[in-house]
Amino acid sequence: MTGLPCSGKTTIVRAMQKIVPNLAILDGDELREWLSPKDFSKEGRVEHNKKVAHLAKLLLKHNVPVGVSLVSPFIENRSDARKIVADDSRFFEVYVKCSLDECETRDVKGMYKKARANEIKQFTGISDPYEAPENPNFVVETDKETLDESVQKLLNFLKSKNVA
Repeated sequence: MTGLPCSGKTTIVRAMQKIVPNLAILDGDELREWLSPKDFSKEGRVEHNKKVAHLAKLLLKHNVPVGVSLVSPFIENRSDARKIVADDSRFFEVYVKCSLDECETRDVKGMYKKARANEIKQFTGISDPYEAPENPNFVVETDKETLDESVQKLLNFLKSKNVA
């Protein structure tokens, strides 16, 4: 799942975990604590995305379903992840589309406010770009749908691909 910070990526994956047996969640914020600590440069983001993709590939190799929740701001990052996983029957780019205004409204950590005050550098959507997917496998619009609607739509999509 890719989308702006606070778009609902992690919320959707956590809701799906209650429905999909043994779903492993690879959440960008959680993984940053130990996998790629706090390097938000473009190079750091590229490296972080590659590490997460390799971790997802290992889990998939052992038939563990994986939900990945990353901002993954660059098209190149997501293309590299697809190449690393190397299994298009199990890799789906899901765009969690949400307006910047709504993401800022949802921001319980105050990150957007800090980014707008220039206290956080290289913040995606404010001082760093977010390149929306050009041709995602699936889109949920979390500023127009309820959480239940987004989860159900995504589950229906995954079922249609025989992976849920």
